[in-house]
Order: sequence, then C-alpha cells, then structure tokens
Amino acid sequence: MKKDALKKSSFVEGTVIATLAIIFTKILGMIYVIPFYAIVGVQGSALYAYAYTIYNIFLDISSAGLPIAISKIINEYNTLNMMDAKVRAYNIGKRIMFFIAVGIFIILMLFAPFIAKALLGDLKGGNTVNDVSFAIRCVSFAILVVPFLSVEKGYLQGHKIIRVSSISQVLEQIVRIAIILGGSYLVIKVFDGTVTLAVGIAVLGAFFGGIVAYSYIKYSVSKNKTALGLDKKYKKDDISDKTILKKIFSYAIPFIIINIVSSLYNFVDMTLLLRTMNYLKLSAQDVEFVTSAVATWAPKINMIVTSLAMGMSTSFIPTMVSAYTLKKWDEVNNKFNQAIQILLVVSIPMTIGLSMLSKEVWSMFYGPSVYGSYILALNVFTGLAINIYMISSSALQGLNKFKIVYLSTITGFVSNALLDVPLMLLYSKIGIPPFLGAVTSSIIGYSLSIIIIFISLHKTCNLKYKNTLKVLLKLIIPTCLMILFVYIGMRIIPVNINSKLSCMIYIILNAIIGGVVYIGIVYKIGLFDSVFGKSYLSRIKKKFIKK
Repeated sequence: MKKDALKKSSFVEGTVIATLAIIFTKILGMIYVIPFYAIVGVQGSALYAYAYTIYNIFLDISSAGLPIAISKIINEYNTLNMMDAKVRAYNIGKRIMFFIAVGIFIILMLFAPFIAKALLGDLKGGNTVNDVSFAIRCVSFAILVVPFLSVEKGYLQGHKIIRVSSISQVLEQIVRIAIILGGSYLVIKVFDGTVTLAVGIAVLGAFFGGIVAYSYIKYSVSKNKTALGLDKKYKKDDISDKTILKKIFSYAIPFIIINIVSSLYNFVDMTLLLRTMNYLKLSAQDVEFVTSAVATWAPKINMIVTSLAMGMSTSFIPTMVSAYTLKKWDEVNNKFNQAIQILLVVSIPMTIGLSMLSKEVWSMFYGPSVYGSYILALNVFTGLAINIYMISSSALQGLNKFKIVYLSTITGFVSNALLDVPLMLLYSKIGIPPFLGAVTSSIIGYSLSIIIIFISLHKTCNLKYKNTLKVLLKLIIPTCLMILFVYIGMRIIPVNINSKLSCMIYIILNAIIGGVVYIGIVYKIGLFDSVFGKSYLSRIKKKFIKK
C-alpha cells in the first residue's frame, strides 16, 4: 500500500478525488445496464427495479445517516483534540449498526411478500408477487454488509481521508457488476434458467461487492492504525458514551430522513405510476417498462450528473463542520457558495446535453424507445435538482439546522406525492405522455425543498448568494452557444437510431462539439479560476506539464 494512501485532502482536492471515483463507478454502473438489459429483457429489468427500490429504502434506514454522522463527529472531536471520544464514537457506531442491520435483514426476509403485494397492487400480466418477493429476499443479504462498510468510510472521511473510501467504492462496483452480468448470463444463456432466478443472482452482487470493499477498508485501517488514532488507549475525555450515542442519533436521523425521502420519491412514483398507467389502460408490459424507466433506468443514465453532488458532499461535510466548529462564518459562506458554483458550472451543460441527445442515448443503452427518450429528456433535470438539494441540505445538517431539514424535505416529498396522479391525468388529457407527470412532480418537489433551504440559510446564517448568482448569469452565454452548436451538429451528423455504435459515435461527436464550445468560453471569461480557485488549477496545470 502506498505511503500517501491515507493522506488528508483539501476541500477541492477531496471533492475531485471523491467525484472522480464516483463518476468512474457510475460510468461502470451506466455501461453494465446495456448487456444486462439485453440479457433479462423488459420484465427482468422491471423486477430488478422493484428489488432495488425496496433495498434502497431499507439501506437508507440502516446506514444512510450513520457514515455522515460518524464523519461529522470524528471531524468535530479531531478538531477539538478529543481523541478518546473520537475512538469511542467509532466503536459505538459499529455496535449500533450491528443491531439495525440484523433487524432490517429479518424484516425483509419475513415481510417480502407483503411489500411485493403493496408495490404491485392489481397489476396482472407482468411480474408476480412471488417473483418480487424472491428478488427482495436475495438483495436483503447486502444489508448485512454494506452498512458496516459505510461506518468505516465515515471514520476515514471524518479524518478528511478520501482516497481509501473512494478506492473501496470502485472495488465494490466492479465486483457487483461482475456478479450481475456473469450470474444473469450463466442462468439464462448457459443453464436456460428463469428470468426471476437471473435477477435474484444479479441483486446478490451488492452483497459480494460489499464484502470485497469492506475487506479492503479493514485491511487499510489495520495497516494504518497509528495515523487513525486506533493503536493506543487515550485518557478518557469528559464525554460520556450516552452523550456520544445521543449525538450520533441527533446527527444521523436528519440524514436518514433525507435519504429515505429521496428513496421514497422513487417508491411513490413507482407505485402511483403502476396504478395510474393501469387505470389509463396501458398494457402490463408498457406499464412495467414506464415504471422501471422512471424509477431506475433513466436515473442510471442520469448518474453521471448526480455523482457530482455525491462526491462533493463527501469532502464538503467535514470542511463545513470544521469551519462551523471554529465559528468561521466567512469560510462557511464561501465553502457553501463554492460548492453550489462548482455544481452549476459542471452540471448544467451535462444536463442540457443529455436532454438534447436523449433519443440517441436511450437507444445506445436500451434500444430505440419513444417512451424512454421522453422520460430521459425530462428526468435529467430531476438530477440537476437533486444535485443542488443534496449539497444545500448537507450544509443545513453541517450547521445543525435539523428542523429546517425536516421541513424542506417533507414539504418536497408531500408535494411530489400529491401532484403525481393529478399531473399524470392532466398530461393524458392534453396529449402529453402521462408518465411525464410523475417526473414533473419530482422536479417540483425537489425545487420547493431547495427554495426553503436557501431562504432559511440566508435568514438564520446570513449566507449570501450574490457571487453564485453572478456565476449563474455568466453561464448563460456559454450554455446558449453550446446548445446552438450541438443543435447544428445534430442536424449535420448522420445517425442510425437502430445501431448502438452509430448512436455512440453521434453522441461522442456532439458531446465534443458542445464540450469544446462550453469549456472554451467558460475558461476565456475566467469562470474556472473564480470557481475552482487559481492555486488549485495551477497545481493541476503543473502536473500535466511535468508529464
């Protein structure tokens, strides 16, 4: 293992490392769906979507809040040089995780049929309750591993050590995809097994990927106990275990609520789509296609956009906590605005580009589909909203503004749930594909949450957004010119929508055209320097010049 494997990372550097790792894993996650979708077909892909939607909800309950809570507490105690409390918080976190993970595993095993029935309702002609129950039970084994992995990541991230957890993420994804593709292919193509069994094997990939990633992190931690403060006993701090326990739950619960609500967006959309599309007399195959496309397959492609916020939040939380603990309000303001600005500069062109090329992108991944391209074209804007929501809600949690977290999150979720069916029926009435109503309601829900967060941060913490607004206004010209040149490229470059290779070449060429125009103009007007910082960009340039 390299000596600098546990080197601490600055905010921007940590963001880049974590984001690159996440983008790489998400690219793998995007690519594997092409052969997997071809192997299991529409029905199998819908079954996979059902299982993972349920899994994500219970995974959020078991582990979504704990790693960030541990990260926050470790960073806080480290900053205050309370080493004994730091180590005890880590050990207490692991004990909590054991009871939660085992409990949720048992619940999923016992109640899988009831969950499947609640999800499918009266839908006939597609996957059965037994099929969905089997898939849920298979994926539930991951709950016994992945939550513990998240605690280890939280401990490392609390020390601003990003590399090890990023590498573990890559390993986890590689193993998971190998099981998904290898297992499903062998079941269907070699042993002539059922689609249900193939999907069951595929979702077990999360369990095996978690084991490999967890083993790597434990090995890295055991080799570097001194650097992590785990090699000796410290003089006991005044902080009691009860205080630490209370602090863990007080920090974790808001994160759990936020992540559960995010997963419930998908669950509610999926459930209401199944029922509303069935009510509107779509065929069972179309209903399952649309439902899985909105809940799983469009977001899979959209991961490249949402991964930025995931990477940023990994290094953003400890940095924000450090500044808040030391009451450096100017730094809190600057870091928050820098995070939003990086998000806007990178996410906006990717979102618009994906939307413009949605027809060809969907065809490259899953084959030609009018429904699929419509869903993707609008769904990418949900990804942009999720990005801003994740970073802004992370800021609230870093500042301990938990009541506002609850208010903004629940308001957005309830708005989405209430608007789903009315918008679908309205769209059907006026000739717009009705399933786009569910996507629109998600965008509205996240947007309401963002507005509440921004207003509250301004009122309670005096955060100002003048510079961020300037960045947004400066992005108008490069974005518009990018749209124009991509539009021209789309009219000039030929494409065969039935050929994946032709679609891929078409997408790459148009992405190069749009990327060159956008990056060139943004660089020319100095946005990269003002957003990322001249010193960091200079270091990057020197690295490339040396090579």
